[in-house]
Formats: sequence, structure tokens, C-alpha cells
Amino acid sequence: MTDEQRKSVALEYLKAFDRGGVTSNGGSVLDLFADDAQVYFPKWGLATGKEEIGTFLADVGGTITLIEHHYAGFNWVFSGSDVVVCEGTSHGAHRDGPWRAGVPEWGAGRWCDVFEIRDWKIQRCFVYLDPDYAGKDTTRYPWLARRSSPSGL
Repeated sequence: MTDEQRKSVALEYLKAFDRGGVTSNGGSVLDLFADDAQVYFPKWGLATGKEEIGTFLADVGGTITLIEHHYAGFNWVFSGSDVVVCEGTSHGAHRDGPWRAGVPEWGAGRWCDVFEIRDWKIQRCFVYLDPDYAGKDTTRYPWLARRSSPSGL
């Protein structure tokens, strides 16, 4: 596969999330994965195989009511092998509240996905982001607690 072909698979994966887990041909986002694929997501862990990936998607997807990725601003890195890295931003609505990259600057919405794609299937997708979409976890981080206080001190 070429880098552009691998990129098209990664884009289909990201766009499926914007469509509630449905691919452009009406299939499931799970169809994009190899049978023995692995997905890593912070605070969820490592899912191996389509069954576990389905559980992960149901768990995390069940907390998100809307997501929109900002495609025009994506940064792509190609390794010359099967690895494709995509860095980007998003906004949406989580059960705990909305998020938008950059609002606040320290909040959720910036992410980086590392894909390994072979034979038109995602073999591995490791997601790096802050899973506290609504920015509620501020008390454990003194600098965020200060920024979130009314005085901002």
C-alpha cells in the first residue's frame, strides 16, 4: 500500500466516528480493523481483536454524543513502512459536557493517533489524548484548579 492509501483508511476511520461509527459505505467502523488488531485508548487500556475493540468502542462511544474532527488542520507523518501518524483537533459533546480544542487551551480536543495499516485494514491504532473531554478533572492538578477558580490565581 502507498502512504496515500494508508491515509485514506485512517481518514475513513476518523470520519466514521463523526458519523456515529458508520463508514462511508454504511458499514461499521469495526470493518476497518483486522481480526487481530489492537487499539489503545487512555484510561481504557489495550483492546485486542474485534470483539474487545467492539467493547471499547461501545464503552467510549457511549459517553460521546457528538464528535467532529477538524480535517483541514491535520498533520500527517508517514514512516515509509506501514505506520501513519495523524495529529489533529476536534470538538464535540460528552455526557459530562462539551469540549473544543483550545477552549480552554489546556482542555481536551487535541489528539494524536498512531496507525499501523496493512492490506487495507487497521492492524494497530494507539490513541493519545486527554479522555477528560469536559475538563472536570481539575482538582488533582494544582495548576488547573488555579485556572478554574473564579480569581484565576
